[in-house]
Amino acid sequence: MDDGRIAGAATARYARKKEAILAAATAILNRQGVRGMTLADVAARVGLITTSVTYYYRKKDDLAAACFLRGLERFDAMITQAAVQPDPPSRLKTFIDLYLDLNRRVRLGEATPLTSFTEIKALKEPLRSSVSQAFNDLFRRVRGFFEGEGFEHLEKRERNARTHLLMEQVFWSGTWLRRYDLDDYDRVRDKMYDILVGGLAAPGRLWSPAALPDPTPVSPDGLEWRETFLVAATRLINQRGYRGASVEDISAALNVTKGSFYHHHDDKDALVVECFQRTFAVIRKSQVDARAGQGTSWDQVSAATAALVAYQLSDHGPLLRASSMGALPTDIRHEMAEGYGRGSERFAAMISDGIADGSIRPVDPMIAAHMINSMLNAAAALGAWVPGVERDEAAGLFARPLMMGLFTA
Repeated sequence: MDDGRIAGAATARYARKKEAILAAATAILNRQGVRGMTLADVAARVGLITTSVTYYYRKKDDLAAACFLRGLERFDAMITQAAVQPDPPSRLKTFIDLYLDLNRRVRLGEATPLTSFTEIKALKEPLRSSVSQAFNDLFRRVRGFFEGEGFEHLEKRERNARTHLLMEQVFWSGTWLRRYDLDDYDRVRDKMYDILVGGLAAPGRLWSPAALPDPTPVSPDGLEWRETFLVAATRLINQRGYRGASVEDISAALNVTKGSFYHHHDDKDALVVECFQRTFAVIRKSQVDARAGQGTSWDQVSAATAALVAYQLSDHGPLLRASSMGALPTDIRHEMAEGYGRGSERFAAMISDGIADGSIRPVDPMIAAHMINSMLNAAAALGAWVPGVERDEAAGLFARPLMMGLFTA
């Protein structure tokens, strides 16, 4: 074998091993976050020793950053393919189709796992800025779906809000697509597309959600401090991720000692569970209050979604993002997933009632409910993409496009 063929074979082996490391690291990163991933775990998954992994990536953050960048490259390729379509609806449908096809191949074991981007902020500098810039570049490319002829009526902040909404619908769909068999994916694609383009409102319905009472849980007498405690903890966990927010960080944010923290909670898992339970209580209260109001089911769904998006930007917001479930122990994670499931089923029931009374289009109620939940989750980060957004305008910017259609004026 000549030197060129030897070098080529060595290069191919290097590339294959690097891809195997990235695939293993992505699976661990998605489940355990940047803080929870170790080079030793990645090495064990691909049958190497830790020092062999450092030959490819010197530090854990280097490997995590490479996982994020590879994930962004995959999404960028989908956007590039979608962009050649002749009109915005066609680009949107192609984007969804490409994503679902990739998700299908991942589930079949034919493609490496998709990267979750929720923990980019857990990277250390300068890698955090580098990966964030790459994410922003992808965001601008997706924003092109809402630019050009026919979109002159949208201001930049409206385009940003709709771009954030669309991207999160795709990113978060991975959490509920597992409920569907692969044979159902074509139908899921069509139903997602139908909702994104047509919204939920039946013809002639307007976006004018009624105000609802404050859904903040009422603390028992003498325990009012717990609300402040849970709000501060929720904000920190949303910002840094479950593993990125240490007990020391949470205690410091609450201005209490570590000993005081453990006086009130057995461990961090117990605190996260309480934050989730508070989140479920807020969602449930808004849904119950909306159903108790006057008007059609469309009015009720509009009121609940508007109230919850606004709540994310309130003094008592945001709600705990669903991504925090991934790092919990299996039994606790299952219990929290059931809590989210009940919220989705409640939205699905309201939508079904709306289809029956004619106030909501004949959409798939369960898929629509999952998409509403994705939107509510994403609303926690709305301020990052629409700087200066006020609470009283959040629902119009973010909930309305999902409820009325992404391309509506």
